[in-house]
Amino acid sequence: MPDATGLELIAQALRAAEGGDGTSGSPVLETVFFRGRGTLVVEPERIGAVLAALRERGYSFMASLHGVDYYPHEPRLGIVYELLDMRTVDRITVKLRVPSGTPEVESVTPQWPTADFQEREIYDMFGVVFRGHPDLRRILMPEDYEGHPQRRDFPVGGEPVLFTFNETETLGSSE
Repeated sequence: MPDATGLELIAQALRAAEGGDGTSGSPVLETVFFRGRGTLVVEPERIGAVLAALRERGYSFMASLHGVDYYPHEPRLGIVYELLDMRTVDRITVKLRVPSGTPEVESVTPQWPTADFQEREIYDMFGVVFRGHPDLRRILMPEDYEGHPQRRDFPVGGEPVLFTFNETETLGSSE
């Protein structure tokens, strides 16, 4: 893992590559170094460029891609990319957040084929649309399912399961 100084140097290099001075128009919004883990928080529109630059720096393996719901805060939905440098066994996290009203971000599947099913899972469970994905459709829930089960405001209830021991309770009849 890059240490705090190494993380800042990576962020500085990303800002310089985009021609930004680190204040306006920068792809990197924030750096976080917590419990030995380095994280870059980036602009959603720049995720492709940031991941490409990190790949050039040696982070060529996408170990994980997953969604997060920061309910009730906006921008509410987050996407977390975990990259690994196989030569140095160095890991870096890249995060972005999108608003729940328009949860869209560019797909990285063309550059990172391993992101294919992981982007589909985030789409299915959180409702984030990945523009440019080759086959964006539900992967875990039926196609006609309404809602996104991993969102924090998704109703937890459901239909009760009937067993012989709770049949009378569930049907509402009392004897």
